[in-house]
Amino acid sequence: MLCVEDLVNLDPFQRLPQERLEWVCERAQTVELRAGKILVREGEVSCGLFILVAGQMSITRRSEGIDIPVGQHEAPSFFGEITALTDEPVPVTMRAVTDCRIYKIEADDFLKLLHECRDFEQMVFRIVQQRTRGLESFIRGREKMAALGTLAAGLAHELNNPAAALVRALREMPSAVLELQRMNLVYGQRQVEQAHTQHWLQVRDQGYEAILNDRVDFVTLSDRETVLLDWLEDYGVKQAWKLAEPLAEGGIEVDTLNQLMERWRNDSTEMREIGLHWLALSFEVISMIKHGLRGAERISELVQAMKSYSYLDQGIQQEVNLHQGLEDTLRLFAHKLKCGIQVQRHYDQQVPKILAFGSELNQVWTNLIDNAIDAMDGKGLLEITTHLHDRFVHVDITDSGCGIPPEIQTRIFEPFFTTKSVGQGSGLGLETARRIVENRHQGTLSFESKPGRTCFTICLPLPKIALDHA
Repeated sequence: MLCVEDLVNLDPFQRLPQERLEWVCERAQTVELRAGKILVREGEVSCGLFILVAGQMSITRRSEGIDIPVGQHEAPSFFGEITALTDEPVPVTMRAVTDCRIYKIEADDFLKLLHECRDFEQMVFRIVQQRTRGLESFIRGREKMAALGTLAAGLAHELNNPAAALVRALREMPSAVLELQRMNLVYGQRQVEQAHTQHWLQVRDQGYEAILNDRVDFVTLSDRETVLLDWLEDYGVKQAWKLAEPLAEGGIEVDTLNQLMERWRNDSTEMREIGLHWLALSFEVISMIKHGLRGAERISELVQAMKSYSYLDQGIQQEVNLHQGLEDTLRLFAHKLKCGIQVQRHYDQQVPKILAFGSELNQVWTNLIDNAIDAMDGKGLLEITTHLHDRFVHVDITDSGCGIPPEIQTRIFEPFFTTKSVGQGSGLGLETARRIVENRHQGTLSFESKPGRTCFTICLPLPKIALDHA
């Protein structure tokens, strides 16, 4: 049985009179817990205040499917006061590290003690404040790491295709260039007149222009390829399908091939086909260069977006282009958006740059856009609107998802409040967004929600210099 000597080892209980200490001891329930056993699980309903008089308890919180250590309690200690006060689900899992002796006080009895003894109440609330700050600090750190992991995964996903295109182009380029050099040498040995050679070069250069500037009508490309394949097979080219596609992409017509190849049709040497192979391979090389260049540009664009997103190598506050920040964030979420979410932008081009904490604002866009994507379950419409109104710039982020139930709309900005399953949401995303907008930028964050339409509105004040130029 819990005795008074056990209770007075804990600071708050030293504030209680003797009769109340004895009252607690009489009503406490004994819990014996073997090492490794769980006392309470994250997400369970509150079940009172626990007093640990012997042993050691670990504290963990689930994040991304992994139990992350948060801290521990060693006897003598007490815990459970936060959920007993708030009647919220338990935010952590408590597990015995060693064999433990624990006493449980029902929540109603604990609240009765708080109401009766002011000194006890003050001491408990000081401890609650310290523990809440510690847990909040830990989860904020985990959330930043999780957000970074999400962005890194998205960035890796987006980098994969352009990087693969660049590698593929560079890998195939050496052998193609060597083969072109060999064919040039063979052709040069025939000492063909300049006019015929110029005709080949002219057709090649026109094909280059068509490929580099996407001038070929891709709707009719398949038909063009079929016609060329028939001509090549009729001419007697082996594996004609390998040549038909690049020639079609270069915009080559059958009449052009007839003109170029007429003098070589009856040639018994390699020259009978070498021009066709040279032209097709030339187009393949320029296509490799085009796709490799686009891959490199895409990689550069993503790296620049990430650098801009995090505002590397800049001071704490910067002149921020809100539209650029929104676009950088959207690029990093491209892997989630392309699966079925349409993005509509309505940007007011009169919105000036503002002095702001750029990387923190991008964290706001990240939290709100990520929530919108989740709410739409991969399919829907995401609208982003900016406009100026009454010395503020307004940013609206609207999704066509299921909406926020009316019964919880007053609570969504509360720390640790989340509708997601255990381990999927920390309950700090919206609270962090509001803190950044309101505390760091003296703005406001509000929302309206109904099934099929949820709109979060961020209002940021314009500095005087921006107002003068707006």
